[in-house]
Amino acid sequence: MFQDDGSSSVTSTPNQIFPSMAASCQLRTTPYPWLKELKSEERGLCLIHLLLTCATHVTSGNFDHANLALDQISHLASPEGDTMQRIASYFAEALANRILKSWPGLYKALHSTKISTGNDDILFRKSFFDCFPFLKIAFVIANQTIIEAMEGEKMVHVVDLNAVEPTQWRALLHEFAGRPGGPPHLRITGIHHQKKVLDHMASTLTEEAEKLDIPFQFNPIVTKLDDLDIDKLKIKTGEALAISSILQFHLMLTKFDKTARKSPPISKTEDSFTSCTVSSTKLDRFLNRLWGLSPKIMVVAEQESDHNQSDLMERLSESLYFYAALFDCSESTLPRTSPERLKIEKMFGEEIKNIIACDGEERIERHEKLDKWIQRLSLMGFGPVTLSYYGLLLAQRLIHGSSCNGCRIKEKNGCVVICWQDRPIFSVSAWNSRR
Repeated sequence: MFQDDGSSSVTSTPNQIFPSMAASCQLRTTPYPWLKELKSEERGLCLIHLLLTCATHVTSGNFDHANLALDQISHLASPEGDTMQRIASYFAEALANRILKSWPGLYKALHSTKISTGNDDILFRKSFFDCFPFLKIAFVIANQTIIEAMEGEKMVHVVDLNAVEPTQWRALLHEFAGRPGGPPHLRITGIHHQKKVLDHMASTLTEEAEKLDIPFQFNPIVTKLDDLDIDKLKIKTGEALAISSILQFHLMLTKFDKTARKSPPISKTEDSFTSCTVSSTKLDRFLNRLWGLSPKIMVVAEQESDHNQSDLMERLSESLYFYAALFDCSESTLPRTSPERLKIEKMFGEEIKNIIACDGEERIERHEKLDKWIQRLSLMGFGPVTLSYYGLLLAQRLIHGSSCNGCRIKEKNGCVVICWQDRPIFSVSAWNSRR
């Protein structure tokens, strides 16, 4: 999984490589002069073994041994080192946070002065968008799928469930401007919890629409997606509706709907849906409301990994494999001293911390694979729509022009999986309200 230079080949699964690690590194007491003698490949194997050992002790409540493992990791890991050293730094921090949560008073005291404005997260995600092609690919495919679904429509309403990046909709404006027969009247509803983000989106898109002479309206809704009142979308008669959800639905899988058992079945295809394990989240109620709006097209992009498991060891194994690919991409694309790289990897670290250190409603990074999204959305009454073939060609062209030589896309049952090397990272699928 990890090469001599510390980068990840992301070609082997954790189950294939973990059995051999114990022989490479045994838990030892201080001092650790032997740690300095390890070569890059040995160090990578040792770090993975120590992380697994630490997680095992955390799970069993043996915090003394977990602390010893973390101490040894601290001598090997570094957020400014090679790929495995960086990954280990963030996973070690996540495991340490999980231990601290066993003492709520101590944990709260250590975090009591931490101030989060949300600006850092926006900046980090902006850096991720600018430096890597993954989300650009998702936008290109989504836009072309929307364009084709809206052929001949005079009034188009696009709802962006996370309106933080105007680039996607600027491109859509240009596509509509060149449409045979003229552009439609376009209304975009942007949802975000920060007003200044929506203000920037509104000014950028309004200015672009005026240049292109497209009838345009931007409707901002300042709210968290969890708290969205669907009625505020104000869907008008005669509008063709498109919904864009880019990395949003998984965040709602943790919000358990306590009224689910008392309510009638919400599945359009199976009466027994409310008894299924996928029916207990607030997302199901939210999807039910979206289905009721009869969208002509809904494009969904999500992380292609399974981090929504209750077992800590399974989450650790899966997330190690997933984030190894992202850190490997970072290693291949940006210099180790790049400030942008440090921002992006810090964002990865916050996701890792949530996956590993948190449980219950506090754990929001509950990524699921495409197969589960297909099952969930189908049960909610949505019908699959094959993504635009021309959109895939445009995505391939974008990849060829990017600096990420290991980025690839694969077609899967009418959907697309975006990969780093052979490791799936994101999925893109399209749906409509099957009636």
